[in-house]
Amino acid sequence: QVQLVESGGGLVQAGGSLRLSCAASGRTFSSYAMGWFRQAPGKEREFVAAISRGGGTRSYPDSVKGRFTISRDNTKNTVYLQMSSLKPEDTAVYYCAASAAAAAEVKQRTFEYTYWGQGTQVTVSS
Repeated sequence: QVQLVESGGGLVQAGGSLRLSCAASGRTFSSYAMGWFRQAPGKEREFVAAISRGGGTRSYPDSVKGRFTISRDNTKNTVYLQMSSLKPEDTAVYYCAASAAAAAEVKQRTFEYTYWGQGTQVTVSS
């Protein structure tokens, strides 16, 4: 069992930055690939970023590539999402997720993840 708690969301102006954190419970955090997803009202949950167990492999969709950076600290059981050059279309509830995975594996689809946090709201004003 893994419990995930996101934090760091809020209201920011377009062009600004935010850093989201996701703290995980348990002693096996380094066994899980981690991901960030987001869901805007009326839209499906979409992939934002993923990182492998050791942090050596990362993946992003084109919509955030170059603006968002995922990282993790396995000593702190925490995964981060640094977001910069934010746009109004980045407004959504952001979720972190965990999935058992092979060493260098990253996962991009919601159904591949077993554990989810409760989400944190990010609002970008124009």
